[in-house]
Amino acid sequence: MPETTPDRARIFQTALAEHIEIIQALKDQQRVLDQIASEMVLAIRMGGKILWCGNGGSAADAQHLNGQLVVRFRLDRAGIPSIALSTDTSILTAASNNYGYEHIFQRQVETLARKGDVVVAISTSGNSRNVFLALEAARKIGAVTVAFTGKGGGKIATAADFLFEVPSADTPRIQEAHILAGHVLCEILERELTAGQGAAAQNGVGIRNPLPTRPQ
Repeated sequence: MPETTPDRARIFQTALAEHIEIIQALKDQQRVLDQIASEMVLAIRMGGKILWCGNGGSAADAQHLNGQLVVRFRLDRAGIPSIALSTDTSILTAASNNYGYEHIFQRQVETLARKGDVVVAISTSGNSRNVFLALEAARKIGAVTVAFTGKGGGKIATAADFLFEVPSADTPRIQEAHILAGHVLCEILERELTAGQGAAAQNGVGIRNPLPTRPQ
């Protein structure tokens, strides 16, 4: 039986065309991203923090964006208080074992979030039970709730103060848009919270060692 070779050029061109179409459709989302950024800036200035949660690829996106805030995006500056709720395996497995997987983020929000913090739930379907419960817990505390979803918003849209909805049902395209939006937020926070404190540098280039000397 002859092997079938995928049409790589077609795969590439289709993915590129779909990506461009979705990204162009995000122009209408500038206002909501501006609102989310304002809430995040306010939270940090008031001594609060940002908490991120998601499953699978969305967990990776949450951790990615969390890392950009805690460490750096474009500027060398002080870290921005932020926590990814998908990183502590002891907490995740204990919560799953004792209360069920749907409560892994809820438990952490109840413990770590405070009034005025911002809790961001990332879900391409918008229907992940554990991120929905995290947002519900956040609202009870008085935290600001943000949902990053795909088309329609899903159930978590009902628990979100602010909804960033990607107009697509295709998971890879939604995830690409989520990272773009997240990077926009990172840049706004970094520039507004650290104005005059850092030096611009491309990621991976010109990183300064914060220590005056480094052991050899």
